[in-house]
Amino acid sequence: MTSTRITSERRGHVTLIGLNRPEKRNAFDLEMLQAFAKAVADADGDPEVRCLVVFAHGDHFTGGLDLANVAPAFMQADGPRTLFAAGGIDPLGVHGPARRTPLVTAVHGRCLTLGIELLLASDIGIAAADARFAQIEIKRGIFPFGGATWRLPQTAGRSNAMRWLLTGDEFDAAEALRLGLVQEVVPLGEQMARAIELAETIGHQAPLGVRATLESARLAELKGPEAAAAALTPQLHELAASEDAREGMMSFLERRVARFVGR
Repeated sequence: MTSTRITSERRGHVTLIGLNRPEKRNAFDLEMLQAFAKAVADADGDPEVRCLVVFAHGDHFTGGLDLANVAPAFMQADGPRTLFAAGGIDPLGVHGPARRTPLVTAVHGRCLTLGIELLLASDIGIAAADARFAQIEIKRGIFPFGGATWRLPQTAGRSNAMRWLLTGDEFDAAEALRLGLVQEVVPLGEQMARAIELAETIGHQAPLGVRATLESARLAELKGPEAAAAALTPQLHELAASEDAREGMMSFLERRVARFVGR
């Protein structure tokens, strides 16, 4: 589908995906959700893309869901599973196939509900110093259904998470950093550059090793450390036989920068 609500731009091995509904504080309606899922899937399926950056146009990251538009859909029996486009990838990582490409998210201004869950589903989060956060579903008679109910306790600790999930109170970038919701806080206007810098650093690493790292971490999250430990040796043997592993060793011996190709 074609939509102006999401922008997508390739820069080398990095794809920048922008939330582009600034007149509505980038609140997600169904069109925007589906376009977002398609943009993530398109980038994730491109072998030349080694990292994604999600950011926002305008003064705010997102006001969350446009409930007037989205509520009728998710109130259906299987609603949350149908919010994203067929063939797309759920950016929240709750339903359907998992994203295989690392994701760095850069936030500024208001970052509400779905925005927090996008950060929790990302691999690295960067916040501008002006960022303000709130998980306000509890104030609307519902609860977070994009992963915050288990990811925020895993990330911040149960009581730290409940402090914000059960009250819907607003917190600032310093608290987001303390909770582990973001990994860095930078001056307003620098969040995008920092996210791209990190994404490009990831893009210079061995793609197969990066993907295996994500898979191992995800396996531990979903099935526990024992399952991840059991899979380590087969994963390592597969990586050791790759062209990139040989290139990594040769670059070390020859004291030069490695040139990884993803094979």
